[in-house]
Amino acid sequence: MSVNPRFWGKCILRQAVPVINDVMAPARARTAHLDSYLTRIITKELKENGVEVRRPRALQAWLHAYGAATAGTASYTTLLDAATPGEGDKIRRPTADVYREHLSRLYILDPLPAWTPAFNPLKRLANAPKHHLVDPALAARLVGVGRQGLLGGQGERVGASTDTWLGALFESLAVQSVRVYADAMNATVSHLRTKQDNGEAREIDMIVEGEDRRIIAIEVKLSATVGAKDVRHLNWLDKQLGERLVGKVVLNTGSGTYRRQDGVAVIPLALLGP
Repeated sequence: MSVNPRFWGKCILRQAVPVINDVMAPARARTAHLDSYLTRIITKELKENGVEVRRPRALQAWLHAYGAATAGTASYTTLLDAATPGEGDKIRRPTADVYREHLSRLYILDPLPAWTPAFNPLKRLANAPKHHLVDPALAARLVGVGRQGLLGGQGERVGASTDTWLGALFESLAVQSVRVYADAMNATVSHLRTKQDNGEAREIDMIVEGEDRRIIAIEVKLSATVGAKDVRHLNWLDKQLGERLVGKVVLNTGSGTYRRQDGVAVIPLALLGP
């Protein structure tokens, strides 16, 4: 029986940082384990995979910028600029590409690709991936925002002017969970974004597509309530795809599951499971 590599990547992370998601562990212990793992990535993991890191601080700054771009589509030029603001001595693009390739292969970076469907009935789809780390706890530590800071609205995002930093991490946690379940079902997960052309740009956080090309569209909302505005893009996609879209879902922070009159299922992320 084969096991998908993303599952093993997450298992390795859990082994290396056993208290990342242990809410009972002291905050100092969680921080120390996260810092230790991030240091290991820079000083050992890449070297063991044949990548020489000549400027560890520059790589750490680039990872910081990538973490701050979580759940966004900031260009790699934007990431490089954010990593070394006001400095002329930046990481060269080819070097950053090498780091990105190997960190993705090791499942440290886990970008979510844009949806590129066959027999595409949609026009002007964007093709930039959304940036994600294998665990949102790593992104939070890279940016240096703790629990109280997150709840207080702290955390500046790179390349995104809307939504909160906490909302970005919540979306990343939802993507992480859905991708593991989808991999087990031989389904793919991507995101959908249309290029703005006079009208409203459309965006859906996750498109889960099975081998039979049937689709479940998922939005993620850091809110206990869901209104018509929150589901408008799901209902728009329903009109575009018809019977091919077999499910519309909003993952939120509520306490109960229910289905809206427009057919959208509202599911608390805490209740999501295989």
